[in-house]
Amino acid sequence: MARPREDSEKGPSVSKKGSLVEKAELAKVERYLRRTFANHSISVRARPKKADSAEVYIGEEFIGVLFLDDEEGDRSFNFQMAILDTDLDE
Repeated sequence: MARPREDSEKGPSVSKKGSLVEKAELAKVERYLRRTFANHSISVRARPKKADSAEVYIGEEFIGVLFLDDEEGDRSFNFQMAILDTDLDE
């Protein structure tokens, strides 16, 4: 089920261990996901009340959470997607 859309164009978006991701960095991850999965409906959106992650959508359907890992200056992103057993029945 899709969550309400919040404006992801405003300011820093994701943080983990005190690090913030700039809007431009989220756009890069979004482009990467779109290219990798050949799906231009993918969007990466800042979470309205959380500074430690961003949400990933296909269209208006929420599909997972993106976390920043900023270990000693080596930045990477972790995408976590839960698949519920009820979703498999559709």
